[in-house]
Amino acid sequence: MRAAILTGPGQMEIKEVALPEPGPGQVRLRLEGCGVCASNLTPWAGPDWMQFPTEPGGLGHEAWGIVDAIGEGVGALSVGDRVAALTYKSYAEYDIADVDSVAPLPAALSGQPFPGEPLGCAMNIFRRSEIEAGQTIAIIGIGFLGAILTRLAKDAGARVIAISRRPYSLDLARRMGADEMIPMEDHSTILERVKELTGGAFCDRVIEAVGKQWPLDLAAELTRERGKLIVAGYHQDGPRQVNMWLWNWRGLDVINAHERDPQIYMQGLREAIHAIASGRLDPSSLYTHTYPLERLDEALNATRDRPDGFLKALVTF
Repeated sequence: MRAAILTGPGQMEIKEVALPEPGPGQVRLRLEGCGVCASNLTPWAGPDWMQFPTEPGGLGHEAWGIVDAIGEGVGALSVGDRVAALTYKSYAEYDIADVDSVAPLPAALSGQPFPGEPLGCAMNIFRRSEIEAGQTIAIIGIGFLGAILTRLAKDAGARVIAISRRPYSLDLARRMGADEMIPMEDHSTILERVKELTGGAFCDRVIEAVGKQWPLDLAAELTRERGKLIVAGYHQDGPRQVNMWLWNWRGLDVINAHERDPQIYMQGLREAIHAIASGRLDPSSLYTHTYPLERLDEALNATRDRPDGFLKALVTF
């Protein structure tokens, strides 16, 4: 099979490697595609802790495809089943998955890409946020995740204030149902505008979906007394400072919405499958760029640089 191998900072090669074989309780997938995650960008940049070369297919974890081979003891899946899976070497034409990390895709999703991990992540964040009708929700950062959360919050009957840097993202938020769009430019201006929109009370829920210090600071200031601050941004570049005086004074509930329990991951993935198959959620317009495997480097660079009109890249085989 062909697999991508990162050979150094910002460098990759496509190599022919042996097909992996499923062990007991595992299946092999002939992949149709894999989403490109922003969490790949720090390894792609080559920090001191990163080791090159990566294993074949390494860093890819948003896979979907067809069950191609079955290991001993697997009874719930059959060769030919189309599935989404949590796998971890999916920048390749094939990958191995534990059977507990695989979810069948119904016929209603036939032919549609399905990067299951980020879709499931969005559903888990939404559940942890406990959004209800009548609440005012601010979402900071309208990328792939923020756009989906905007749609889910609106479906729940909430009022959504979208805050984002790019005009494209703000227009996307509007299309996903946001009630108010605020450019993420000046801290004081954003605070004053949200204060005006909420009669001085600020927001019941604030979801930070950027992963940087300033948006985290802003999120706390936008959360009302006894409101919930949900950290959904991926803060992987080092420590953060928080204003504990403000957090204490307002009595905020602060939720780190990143899951590590595989069962919770799969719960979100199954919920995403149901939401999209039923028509409740349509992420198709959010997959803005598609690349073949040999152009994975371009996909990673676009994810980093975010050219106008970019939201989510898929690598397809």
